[in-house]
Amino acid sequence: MRIAMAQVPSGTDPAANLDLLRTRAEQAAADGADLIVFPEAMMCRFGVSLAPIAEPLDGPWATGVRDAATAFGVTIVAGMFTPADTLDGRRRVRNTLIAAAPDGTVTSYDKIHLYDAFGFRESATVAPGSTPVVIEVAGHTVGLATCYDIRFPELFTTLATAGAELIVVPASWGAGPGKQQQWRVLAQARALDSSTIVAAVGQPVPSDPDVADSTAPTGIGHSLLVDPFGDVLAEYGDEERLDLHVLDFDRVDAARSTIAVLENRMLHV
Repeated sequence: MRIAMAQVPSGTDPAANLDLLRTRAEQAAADGADLIVFPEAMMCRFGVSLAPIAEPLDGPWATGVRDAATAFGVTIVAGMFTPADTLDGRRRVRNTLIAAAPDGTVTSYDKIHLYDAFGFRESATVAPGSTPVVIEVAGHTVGLATCYDIRFPELFTTLATAGAELIVVPASWGAGPGKQQQWRVLAQARALDSSTIVAAVGQPVPSDPDVADSTAPTGIGHSLLVDPFGDVLAEYGDEERLDLHVLDFDRVDAARSTIAVLENRMLHV
């Protein structure tokens, strides 16, 4: 499988963000990508009210993603926001990954673990999901996770048990002391936990210093591709970047037969 990791920034205009997604998806498809992974919050960056932005999966933004996938013949995974419930009089959204296949099939994953950490409270405006999701791309099973999910190994082992050989993690990682190191270590740890390849794709550092310095998680760059032995195959800088990577799934088979952490787990202690 050929995977493109699109470390690109989103602004506050969903239409402009969709245009950027289309441009990068067309470029990746022309390079031979089977799958292109965009960051979390690709529809609209964090730090603004999300309820007015949210749309259902049959709305214009998701339809635009689906149309791009069919037009360019590539599976697209990207972060968006869909409507949810009302909590304490406030409309909430779901932090949703849309996975659009070339045949027009659309699958979605709602972020399970919400970022109530480091002074930010995602659950105030976002409703949690509850169901792990895998998709099929080019004959391989791909698990979906989002940003803060990467701190929770159970999700990754669940996805691996469901057949995932690759787990993609779109993110908009919050900046702060030690956060880049944690991001790297967590990506390596989750690849080791699940004996999968992990593609963790974040937003770059925002070009606007006021956005970059806000308390909202708006991205630090440093997207990572990690193999199931914990080896970092690629790590980007903090700027915008799109690159193509050829995945070797023999490494997944080798890790699962050599280390066998999935087989040896104690499920009932």
